[in-house]
Order: sequence, then structure tokens, then C-alpha cells
Amino acid sequence: MNILFRLRAASRISAIVVVGLMTTTVAETSQAGVVISGTRVIYPAEQKDVSVWFQSKNQTPVLVQVWLDDGDENIAPEKASVPFVATPPIFRLEPGKQQVVRLIYTGEPLPTDKESLFWLNMLEVPPKAQGDEASSQLQLAFRTRLKVFFRPRNLPYDPTQAAEKLRWELVAEQQGFALRVTNPTPYNISFDSVELVAGGQRHAKPTGQTAAQNMVAPGASNLFSLPGLKSSSASGALVEFKTINDLGSVTAYSAKISP
Repeated sequence: MNILFRLRAASRISAIVVVGLMTTTVAETSQAGVVISGTRVIYPAEQKDVSVWFQSKNQTPVLVQVWLDDGDENIAPEKASVPFVATPPIFRLEPGKQQVVRLIYTGEPLPTDKESLFWLNMLEVPPKAQGDEASSQLQLAFRTRLKVFFRPRNLPYDPTQAAEKLRWELVAEQQGFALRVTNPTPYNISFDSVELVAGGQRHAKPTGQTAAQNMVAPGASNLFSLPGLKSSSASGALVEFKTINDLGSVTAYSAKISP
């Protein structure tokens, strides 16, 4: 069943027009009404499957499609090559009801010394309008993407210790200065906010970045531009940052700039 219209999702939830339902007059706009349990999915390698709950807040039934990808948000569900199966992949969700979807690891080799990142996609399609409404409404489908962390067993320490091991540097870039964060840990670390505190002033990384940009992968680095920073000579500068843990809660940290 082809219910996905090709799109580019720039944020966690993006609206796309359902093929064949677009009209020239918009009577009302709709909002995503299916809620997913949690803000990310942790898949321990030793588990046979992981359950994700979907609950409808809608007043009418909706059709829901679920699939995974490896980071290419534009790839069609049938072309995504990932070592997971989501079942059921398509289901009808009645108002106020819940549906559990099982994610099953199919066994293809993945790194055993660090987490692997995948993305869980949900496309929510409302029912087609009937009668007079069909000619006066623009009906939208809503797509939601969540991170899925496949976590090998026997990693060297708890993920709650990872943020304290990050290395922060202040570096020059073409447009000014930026914070470079390097992650020596085996865990993916997601940021809620990042600020440089120097000379009595705060310089925050720009807002509006995607979920993929607001993180640093195991063994990798990321750059956060600081548009308001004009000099790198501030002594005693600190980085104050907040990370998002497995449960979606936010924890605050501070760290010195590495020389």
C-alpha cells in the first residue's frame, strides 16, 4: 500500500500532503494525533524484540504506517535497508485506542563495541473526507521520526557516565567560532542545549537544528556554531550543556574548554 508521499522532514514532526487529497481551499488544518510512548527507543542487543506503544488522540480512525531507516529520511519504506522488522507495519487505529508495534532485530552483524543509530518512522494518514468536506479541505499526513539506539551488551560503563567524558574545544570557522565536541564513548549523546559561558556572557548554539544535528555519535565529533562570539581569548570559559537520557529526561552538565 503506497501511503507515503515523498518528503524531506526538517524536524521531528513534518506535515505532508496525501496524494490525491490536495485541494485549492483549506477549511481547517490538522495536527498529528497519534502519540508514541517515549522520545527514543533503546534496543538492548540481548532482547529478541522491543515493544513501542502508539495511542490515538484523534476523533476519527487513522491509518498508521511504521518503518525504520538508517538515517536517510527521504528513502521509501520498501527500499530502506535495516536489520529490523516492525510488525505490524500498517494498521488502523481507532479513536482513543492503543496499538503495540514490535521491533525485531533480524540478526545482521552490527558493531559490538558501540551503539548503532537507526530511526523509527510513523506516518499518520487521516480518513478521506466525504461529501461536501471532500472539496473544501486540505488533508494532511503527519510523519514522526524517533531515534532507535541498538545497544550491544557489555559496554564498559553506564550511559549516564558518557556526558562527563566529552571533550570540548573552541575552534575558528569561516563564519566566526564554534564549539567542537568529541565523543570518546560508545554511546550516542543527544543535546537539549549547548552554551559557551565566557566573559560574563552566554553564547548559545543556534536553535532549530534537527535531531540528527543535535547529537554526537560514538567516536565522532560535531560542531556547534556560536554566531555571537567574536573572540576566542576569553579565559576561564565553560561549556554548559544539557543532554537527554534514555527516558527522555534532561540532565545539566558543565565542562572546561580543552586547550
